Amino acid sequence: MNRQDLKTMADAAKAEHNKYKHKICVCCGAGCISSGSEAVLKKLQEEVKTRGLENDVRVVPSGCMGPCNQGPLVKVMPEYAIYQKVNCENIAAVVQSQLIDKKPIEDLLLFADSRPKPFVNAQEDPFFEKQYKIVLKDCGSINPENIEDYIVRDGYKALDKVLFQMSSEEVIAEIKHSRLRGRGGAGFPTGIKWETVYKYVADQKYVICNGDEGDPGAFMDRSVLEGNPHRVLEGMAIAGYAVGANKGYAYIRGEYPLAIKRFEAAIKAAKKLGLLGPNILGSPFSFDIEIRIGAGAFVCGEETALIASIEGKRGTPRPRPPFPAESGLWGRPTLINNVETLASIAPIINRGGEWYSEIGTPKSAGTKVFALAGKINYSGLIEVPMGMTLREIVFDIGGGVPGGKQFKAAQTGGPSGGCIPKEHLDVKVDYESLVSLGSIMGSGGLIIMDDSSDMVDVARFFMEFCMDESCGKCVPCRVGTKMMYDLLSKICSGQGSLKDIEKLEELAVYVKEASLCGLGMSAPNPLLSTLRYYKNEYLAHIKENKAFELKAAGEVSHG
Repeated sequence: MNRQDLKTMADAAKAEHNKYKHKICVCCGAGCISSGSEAVLKKLQEEVKTRGLENDVRVVPSGCMGPCNQGPLVKVMPEYAIYQKVNCENIAAVVQSQLIDKKPIEDLLLFADSRPKPFVNAQEDPFFEKQYKIVLKDCGSINPENIEDYIVRDGYKALDKVLFQMSSEEVIAEIKHSRLRGRGGAGFPTGIKWETVYKYVADQKYVICNGDEGDPGAFMDRSVLEGNPHRVLEGMAIAGYAVGANKGYAYIRGEYPLAIKRFEAAIKAAKKLGLLGPNILGSPFSFDIEIRIGAGAFVCGEETALIASIEGKRGTPRPRPPFPAESGLWGRPTLINNVETLASIAPIINRGGEWYSEIGTPKSAGTKVFALAGKINYSGLIEVPMGMTLREIVFDIGGGVPGGKQFKAAQTGGPSGGCIPKEHLDVKVDYESLVSLGSIMGSGGLIIMDDSSDMVDVARFFMEFCMDESCGKCVPCRVGTKMMYDLLSKICSGQGSLKDIEKLEELAVYVKEASLCGLGMSAPNPLLSTLRYYKNEYLAHIKENKAFELKAAGEVSHG
């Protein structure tokens, strides 16, 4: 396929799609599938056919729509009416009311059970109204296993643009101008990373998509890979063109079978149309992609450990320098970006770096995808502009804390992040602001806790995770996380002392400063942040222990 063939195909696909009066998307992301959405999809397709509506109504599976705890979700376009907790028994009523009677069933509309009123057009609800979707723009609205659905929405238009209108230097300049920072956690400027790989001269370079998402409660990358895999493929191909690489690897964790399946299907479809492989769209540029499946080691999210795993070695980090940009996969210059970063590339190329740079804050441009979980009314996948306050995310988008409980803390950045207390609810969620509070942006996990949470136990939970996931290569991480976990367990069990808090603080500094990779360097963050904001809870555990000891001593002397 050449570029004219792509345009012709896009025009034909648009004409075909425009024949239908309605498009109905059934969420078939992993979350909704676990709630029975595949059966809902089949039943809905049968109902439409039975009623003779198949020439007017197109029913397709889609990726995640966002409000995961309300699934299975069914979205009717162009009205943007979203029905929640749909099952095979109420499908007929939804079709009758929405498509024939033109009167939505308000009791089934999204959030009808808890919002002050249900919105016929779901975009008016705060959950959607407050968001700004760039990475997730088409997730939940296209069939992820149909390449035409992606092409209809300007899919591969950015790739066409760079191949025939831009040099590698111009592409990198546009990414630098956008001020996009890596969404994998560190927040390193993406354009500078690309430029560094581009400047190294080598007969072979590589692009790696890091899909080894391992934070507890995080599902951002999984949802993008499941809901819009072609966006990631296009980002990888553009990256390859920019840095001079002709080979890419997508490293996806093995616990994501649906993401792997859809990404494999996307690669095959793109190759069939000449959008991957030799001489893409008739240009001199060739680029191919393979999938490598991770075995679930959290440490393989670290760049050098990930590279070792792809090479068939044990996934453990190595000292840097040299950095992967100079000597990465099989010793060649290698660009590594995570899923969300790569999914941001095509919109930046299509709309310009200036457009993207104006979203967010002066130091944190663009949007960020979060997996909103924990003690929150509306958990799920959201995308917001950098700089939105934590209060807006929790109470406007998330609907607040359920069960009459009070907000206590938000854990950002996963096991490497920190806990933000209620007195900082108005913090702007961007890289610098979170670091100033003792937390990090991380890859996008956002866990909400209510006033029933024991923050010492929270710190212990995350420390146990880091301890278990340590690769064991360096002593500070291998031994230090175990020692901190043991001390936290001692305090939680009511056997701690003030000396134990001093030991914890000393160990945290040592582990942060002496560990080999980011896992160890950031492992103490939950501990340090809870000590910073909730030290009274540590002291309460210790006070209970002292009271017990005094009581026991009194009973002995009295006897």
